[in-house]
Amino acid sequence: MSSVGNREKKLLLEVARRAVSAAVEGREFPGQVPEIANVRNLGGAFATLHRRGRLRGCVGKITSNESLVETVAHCAKAAALEDPRFDRVRPDELDDIEIELSLLSRLEPIAPQQIEAGKHGLMVSRGGQRGVLLPQVATQFRWSGQRLLEETCVKAGLERDAWKEPGTQVQAFTAEIFSESDVTGEEESAAPETRGRA
Repeated sequence: MSSVGNREKKLLLEVARRAVSAAVEGREFPGQVPEIANVRNLGGAFATLHRRGRLRGCVGKITSNESLVETVAHCAKAAALEDPRFDRVRPDELDDIEIELSLLSRLEPIAPQQIEAGKHGLMVSRGGQRGVLLPQVATQFRWSGQRLLEETCVKAGLERDAWKEPGTQVQAFTAEIFSESDVTGEEESAAPETRGRA
């Protein structure tokens, strides 16, 4: 998956912010969204909302036939309104919401011993059951690759060791992860240098 530059990150986060605000305030999201021609996202994307450091919503698509910008807008709106674990985001919460985006690579089969915590996200599926965990989850909870695999099985509604059973499919992906505070921090750290040149 190609790396995303700061300009593209900023654009994608702006699209996500506009989508969240429009959805929460009951407005139509603008039909025209900027296209980012030089970013080739091979997989899908997830939008994660945090409020005062706590998860407030997370929805994504593992694969998508839409453009990257359309996928990000869709996931951001869904994270605000459709995550079944949370009530809908309210207008008075918008100022406290921080948006994080994860741009995913394509899914690839992976052997359990190859899973690297913090690098790989996983999808475990069997029959109609499926569970997905993003790479940053293992980092947040300090899980090993083995624990990530077990927890992804649980997320799919399976037993912890279901990955050992025939018919259980384990696939991995990597993700490029960035948030509004990342982009803001980069801009602020660059500001003194810019002023020095002026």
